[in-house]
Amino acid sequence: MWDMIQKGGPVMYLIIILSIIALGVVIERIYNFNRARIDSQKFMDQIINSLKRNKIIEAIEMCGQAPGPIAHIIKAGILKHDRSKLEIKEAVDEAAQLEIPRLEKHLPILATIAHIAPLLGLLGTVNGMIKAFQIIQQKAFTMTPVNPGDLSGGIWESLLATLAGLSVAIPTYVAYNYLINQVDTLVFDMERSATDLVNLLSSRRDTYEV
Repeated sequence: MWDMIQKGGPVMYLIIILSIIALGVVIERIYNFNRARIDSQKFMDQIINSLKRNKIIEAIEMCGQAPGPIAHIIKAGILKHDRSKLEIKEAVDEAAQLEIPRLEKHLPILATIAHIAPLLGLLGTVNGMIKAFQIIQQKAFTMTPVNPGDLSGGIWESLLATLAGLSVAIPTYVAYNYLINQVDTLVFDMERSATDLVNLLSSRRDTYEV
């Protein structure tokens, strides 16, 4: 492996660094998504049950004990339970605006790596081909026949750099799309839960006013 890295040229070290960064981001995001994921339907059923029994403190405590962004935005809405529907919705929206960037944290890094890794591989390919043609030129000046062994170093560098760049870019891009899908799923659950809460709290307030 070390021999292949050396034959791939200096670009290989950059690609390896990018692969380590990408792996670290993927592990960190998956770990945080697993922590943030809850059964939103079950959680909301418990919250709604508490609110219908007018146990506001109990509902807030449930939000404090539950992990993830859904519990945070629901708590923000419950804290405004005695306000108008517009104020409740604004509180929930503000909480959501804080949570979404946390879900998307570090994902731009993955997107960047997925785009530049093949470009680095191409850079290594061009560098290797330049070396091969330099050898051909030197041999031509001295009127020395060119044999395959003279060109093998440059060709090795070209192929290995391309292989390394694609090997990092493809799984990184797949992981990026997977994580984006996880973010979209969590955001959808957040929006659905927030809508249910706003409708419930506003209906309770209307009932009390009547």
